[in-house]
Amino acid sequence: MAGDPSFAIPQRPERTYPYSGGVKYEGETVFRLVPAADRTDADLDDLVLTVLESGPYRYGDFLNLPMPLYLVRDEETRDVFRLSIRDGEIRLHVLPDTESDGLRAMYDRIADRSEGDWRVTYETRE
Repeated sequence: MAGDPSFAIPQRPERTYPYSGGVKYEGETVFRLVPAADRTDADLDDLVLTVLESGPYRYGDFLNLPMPLYLVRDEETRDVFRLSIRDGEIRLHVLPDTESDGLRAMYDRIADRSEGDWRVTYETRE
């Protein structure tokens, strides 16, 4: 569709494994889905949960954080990414193997289940 946002990934994070243990990501690309009408984080979380629960997703949330944060796997596209909600926007965090199709599918499902338009921007950090 003309005018649809692009989910081309300009920079991928690199996964490293520090000697001290754990996983660290260097670099970042985050797509921000901003509703045209103001919505609370709780309203956005309800919308996201509706989309996640209706599939084709497997997901888990991170407990005890000051904001909703999910690790999401799209079973159709096989893409994995993080999704967070903060300051009235939904953020899709690219992981090293994330492809555009999974991000686009999430956006399409969110847009289909909500009223109003969405603006999509992205930012990268080294």
